Amino acid sequence: MPSEVAASSKARSPLPSVDALLREPAIRGLVERFGHTAVVGCLRENLEQARAALRRDGEAHFALERFVAACVAAMDRAAERSLRPMFNLTGTVLHTNLGRAVLAEEAVAAATEAMRGPVNLEFDVAAGKRGERDEHVAGLICRLTGAEAATVVNNNAAAIFLVLNTLAAGREAIVSRGEQIEIGGAFRLPDIMARAGCRLREIGTTNRTHLRDYESAIGPDTGLLLKAHTSNYVVQGFVASVDGRELAALAKEKAVPFVEDLGSGTLVDLESYGLPHEPTAREAIAAGVDVVTFSGDKLLGGPQAGIIVGRRRYLAEINRNPLKRALRVDKVRLAALEATLRLYLDPDRLAARLPTLRLLCRPVAELRALAQSLLPALETAVGPAFAVSIVACRSQIGSGALPLEAMPSAALRIEPSAARASGSLVADLAAAFRRLAVPVIGRIEDGGLIFDLRCLEDADGFAAQLSRLRVTA
Repeated sequence: MPSEVAASSKARSPLPSVDALLREPAIRGLVERFGHTAVVGCLRENLEQARAALRRDGEAHFALERFVAACVAAMDRAAERSLRPMFNLTGTVLHTNLGRAVLAEEAVAAATEAMRGPVNLEFDVAAGKRGERDEHVAGLICRLTGAEAATVVNNNAAAIFLVLNTLAAGREAIVSRGEQIEIGGAFRLPDIMARAGCRLREIGTTNRTHLRDYESAIGPDTGLLLKAHTSNYVVQGFVASVDGRELAALAKEKAVPFVEDLGSGTLVDLESYGLPHEPTAREAIAAGVDVVTFSGDKLLGGPQAGIIVGRRRYLAEINRNPLKRALRVDKVRLAALEATLRLYLDPDRLAARLPTLRLLCRPVAELRALAQSLLPALETAVGPAFAVSIVACRSQIGSGALPLEAMPSAALRIEPSAARASGSLVADLAAAFRRLAVPVIGRIEDGGLIFDLRCLEDADGFAAQLSRLRVTA
């Protein structure tokens, strides 16, 4: 018995109507999976493409099975989440393009709980009246940094912007030429200063700036002194910069605010974990800096946030700025940040519980053993067209932190077999790994695909999907 689609096609048009298609069993299955509205939209879009092909080619034949298959494929693509998990095997722990810090389980649980129902975001439970959202984390931040007061905004760029707009709008901000940083995404400090409404007063040279340069630049129009940590580059050789303590003393003498942007920032001395030293917020506060800004989702290991700490009088001004509301964080990130900060109260277990620190501290022997265990499965997956070997490599912290420092690591290197060496083969292989259900992201280096294992903690999940790898070689 002919289907309704076929009957309607004979009566009027070589193409069926949407209503007729919706009565087909295969299409009804799509409706059950994706809903009526989405399926109707897909049918109309595919029918329009078929009409265009008919006008172009004059072909009157309509293949229902092929049409349904095209709709199913289109619906599957549309239903796939855009933001999805990845295996970060690039060797960069805090990879900006891959989401920077992986949150601790405690932070994930706290954020999930905050998403599931009402929370006391801006409600004082004891007093039964409106509260302040900063209170959930401000005390913890002050305890960990030694600051008098603290607040939190969307990210560190927002933190710098808000501080400049509050303390130096319409006035000069004095900055060394060697500290006019640019970070990823074309974020330039001079541009942010201009948008914040203050004027850049550049002092010193690219490689040398002295205390006298600051002193001579301070005048009636000075809004603040700004020191920016050059976390993503290093100037070496004949160089000079001014220590924070010296600048703090000068700022106090001249009665102008002294602001320091730590960039990535950290709450612990990384040297105690066998890592290179990075300036901490506590060190800056102890040196006498009036206001310090740093990130929450880099070395701190929490969610995206910009943290501002410092003297109570300046933080009060910052919190009164109407822009603060536009830059504030929501309940989900506050919950995750609070849970992350609480981990720092137990320093003896911090490296085990905070993923960022745990990954940075992974021993090379552990990574070599992991490489050895994965080698057979990877060899089977890529086939004889490629050779797989275990190699020593070096990992980076990432996100602009300690750019010249690297940590010894271990990697799996995949390269074309000698008889079939081809640069395109490596690119095709990397693309095949990106097409897996959980894409695997490595790096291409010296004619081979490198999988640095420092950030691989779900080895079973990685190995389980290797059987689905499809490489054209």
